[in-house]
Amino acid sequence: MSGATHPIVKGWCPGAHRPMMSGDGLVVRVRPFRAELTSAQTLALCDLSQRYGNGVIDLTSRANLQLRGVAEADHPALLTALDALGLIDADPAIEGHRNILVPARRDAGGLTGRLYDQVLAALPRLPDLPEKMGFAIDTGPDACLGYGSADFRFELDTTGALLLRADGAQTARPVTEATAKAALLDLARWFAETGGGPAGRMARHLTTTSLPQAWTQTEPRTQSAPCVPGSVPEGSILGAPFGKLAADDLQTLLEKSGASHMRLMLNRLFLLVDGTPGDTPFVTEPGNPLMSAHACPGAPFCPQATVPTMDIARDLASRVSGTLHVSGCAKGCALPRAADTTLTGRDGRFDLVRNGAPWDTPCARGLSPKDLNETL
Repeated sequence: MSGATHPIVKGWCPGAHRPMMSGDGLVVRVRPFRAELTSAQTLALCDLSQRYGNGVIDLTSRANLQLRGVAEADHPALLTALDALGLIDADPAIEGHRNILVPARRDAGGLTGRLYDQVLAALPRLPDLPEKMGFAIDTGPDACLGYGSADFRFELDTTGALLLRADGAQTARPVTEATAKAALLDLARWFAETGGGPAGRMARHLTTTSLPQAWTQTEPRTQSAPCVPGSVPEGSILGAPFGKLAADDLQTLLEKSGASHMRLMLNRLFLLVDGTPGDTPFVTEPGNPLMSAHACPGAPFCPQATVPTMDIARDLASRVSGTLHVSGCAKGCALPRAADTTLTGRDGRFDLVRNGAPWDTPCARGLSPKDLNETL
């Protein structure tokens, strides 16, 4: 569904060095290197969440972590602690651009890790890019990062050869591991030199600007079915409904599971490397309707939201078919794309969008929570 204008959103995301003020305090985003934390780092982060935040860690749509409810006076101490844990960059500018998706299922020391190192090395040499732009290294055993937000995508073709694809393009440029960094810099410079900055993202830029032929040579392999909770050779995949990781629950899980590491995944999933979850409040089996429901913090935790979201999404999750998105406002932070059923907060009530995003034209407006129970 279309017809409405996409809302104006901030051109940057909260980071560790540059947190964002929300209704419950500062939001401090932590981008773990390689989307991985040791068990010791995870336990320490849980402690920091309880000491400086509200005791709940957010697992974001880009597979990062957020501490919420941090007082401004506590931010310097929290930053020092995160640095001591090796979870942040010393340079705030690099920190702001280190938006790198990697598959949780990967070989230690394999191609994915080597490409990650190349992307890290390229960050200081990139032209001035919009801060929301990011990278995906979709070179694991299955192609699994296609739905993740990224602008520069390292992928494989059907023969296993390496490609670099501009997000929004169907085809890509063949590269090798030896030429990968140079190719990434070339594509970033092309984006900047052709005026991509105002568009903000690669896919939007490509709606008005054509790529050079060299970047449209080869198709990537087909994306696999999305990962779901359950056992995998590397350990156990678990789900966090609405991306909420209660620090005390996560501490208990890490202490009892025997996991060596925690790897962050898209779709509010995480992998316990070499871990067995046992009894836990996190989702351990596929098919749980809460994993198809999306909701931002909502009011009163976000100043732009005019409605509460979490309880309504939890109540409706098992009653609607397909994906459900309850958004506190038209930005759609929890799911910035279409869902089967989208509820958008506006002036204390909800607009209903079928098969669309929060900024699309609704089919019903001004619904109360009681109206939702009768309509859905």
